[in-house]
Amino acid sequence: MTGHSILEKYLSALLQGDRQRCRAVIEQAMQTGTPANSVYADIIWPIMLEIEHLLRTDRLTPVKEHLATRINRTLVDQLQNKLPRRPSTGKNIVVCCSPSELHELGAQMTADLFESAGWEVRFIGGGLTSDDILAFINEYAPDILLIYGTTPKQAPEVRRLIDTIRAVNAHPDMHMMVSGGVFNRADGLWEEIGADLFAECATKAVQVASDISSAPLAQPTINKRKRKARRLMPESPAAVSSRTFIGAGAEAENATVNQP
Repeated sequence: MTGHSILEKYLSALLQGDRQRCRAVIEQAMQTGTPANSVYADIIWPIMLEIEHLLRTDRLTPVKEHLATRINRTLVDQLQNKLPRRPSTGKNIVVCCSPSELHELGAQMTADLFESAGWEVRFIGGGLTSDDILAFINEYAPDILLIYGTTPKQAPEVRRLIDTIRAVNAHPDMHMMVSGGVFNRADGLWEEIGADLFAECATKAVQVASDISSAPLAQPTINKRKRKARRLMPESPAAVSSRTFIGAGAEAENATVNQP
């Protein structure tokens, strides 16, 4: 597990938009033996969640969020080819997301970790219509469709997409997983909209997908609105540790804003 000092240094540099310092922190972590997949899971991912939290609670401006997210994405692009490569699982997945910059970063990291785990991945990103997504999965026929990151306003559209896929029934063995965004904050929403699977983060998504890849498809739970969510994996240490930076993030942001 990455130490708090690394996270604090990285968050501070990120909030100030200091690309050089951010790269130096990541390089320091890797030089001390942290592999690329752990940099994804234990540094960039929890800090990404912290940036999202600061933005959502009006403690970070949209400009600074874009700046931080672009730096994160640049580093993820550089780290992607350093991830370990496991043998092929013979399984494939389509990853899509909402148009949000933060959600696209989370979806990209999720796609990268699936590819690292031996899955064949098609990352189609955000900004596509439900018809576009439906047409692509009908053509590609994935084992899993993963929808990462959604705002409350977008949740009904995700539900309509899931309902349409079930009504068409072109790929009855395809699992539908949701992760990130409002799904992480609204307990049980993943079941209410009819998804088969839920994972809070990229590493859990890979674990859950691996566990069910040869299992029969679960029954849809669209009408079980009062059922408490059954989280398939416990909360990750990285997710827990990221919450400790809420105060630190606000202090760093205030210091940045107040600089002469």
